[in-house]
Parts: sequence; C-alpha cells; structure tokens
Amino acid sequence: METLRRLLRHLWLDADDARRALGEAALDRLEARVRSSETGHTGQICLCVEASLPPSYLWRHLARREALASVIRDRAITLFGKQRVWDTEDNNGVLVYLLLAEHRIEIVADRALARQLEPAAWQALVDRLATPCREARFEDALAAAVDCLDQLLRAAFRGAGATGLASGGGLSDRPVLR
Repeated sequence: METLRRLLRHLWLDADDARRALGEAALDRLEARVRSSETGHTGQICLCVEASLPPSYLWRHLARREALASVIRDRAITLFGKQRVWDTEDNNGVLVYLLLAEHRIEIVADRALARQLEPAAWQALVDRLATPCREARFEDALAAAVDCLDQLLRAAFRGAGATGLASGGGLSDRPVLR
C-alpha cells in the first residue's frame, strides 16, 4: 500500500506544487539569503526544489528495488550537473536538493568543498535538516542549509564575492523549481 501511495504522490505533484509549497515570499527570502552569503566567499550555492521524481527514477526504485535514498541521491547528483554547479572556478559549488514528495533533502558539494568535511559530517548536516523537511517546514530547512554552508564556505573560501562559473557567469541565487 505504501508503494502505491508513493507512486501516486510522485505522479500527482509537479513544479506548480513546488512553487505553492514555498510561495513567492519564501523564494524571495531564500534568494536574498543565498545572495548575501555569496558576498563573503567564492563559493556558489544552488537551491533546487523538485516536486517529485521523474518516472525513470521511480522505476529504478520500484521495479529494480533500488533503495529510495540511493535513487534520491542519484537524482541530486544529476541535477548538480544539469544546473552546472560543477562548473565553478574554484570547484566549490554546492547543490541543496529538496524533494517535496518524500520530504527529503540532499547536499552535493563539488570537489574542493567536499574535502572540507568528512563524509560523516556531511551526512550529519543532512540529518540535521531532515526534521524541518519531515515537518514540511521547507523554507526553514533550506535557510538552515544556506546558513551552514555559508559558515563552511566562509571558513574555507573567504573572498570578496563569488567568482562565478568558469565561463564568466554565476549561478542563479533564486531557488530552481522543477
């Protein structure tokens, strides 16, 4: 029964649900928080909120019996690439991925940033953000993620503003809704 409920939840939700879950005012506040953070370090923070997994990812989980956590992590890594977070000049971009259908959050950090913490510390950060996600306090979870990442980026990559992408532009500060 839980499998059917999960499937229906993923098939039902879309990008409009992501917009409704946060609202324009929350998106504005999160955008301002990311922008403010990036004035004090050379890193790039990308917030990505997806309402539900694409059918191919659901299929991997349901038909192939892959663990849901693994499938969600793979989706976050895919979006890390699609959003070009990997393309920061100092390899210090980070994607915060929120999957609304599962109330789950993942963090994918580029090489230089990933080396700043042990894998267990990265997992502890994700675990700390899990409670507000489970309680559907999505803005709180994303804001806390930005604040934690801001501290880490300032300690490791202090600088006068973000350097942006290697091609010269920066990642959008506005959360990406999918």
